[in-house]
Amino acid sequence: MTKSEFVDQVADRAGLSKREAASAVDAMLETIEATLARRSDVVFSGFGKFSVSERSAREGRNPATGE
Repeated sequence: MTKSEFVDQVADRAGLSKREAASAVDAMLETIEATLARRSDVVFSGFGKFSVSERSAREGRNPATGE
């Protein structure tokens, strides 16, 4: 599902215009992003958990340049 399709579903289910639904979806995503940037988790009971994980830098050659 694309973001546009998601916005359409939210608009239909919440009785909002597509513009209002897009604003609500954007606000939700921005809030999740800001929370993760502060290194906090976001948990929706019964749905899922968003968290940041540390990974080491990838090493190896660049397939585009061969380096």
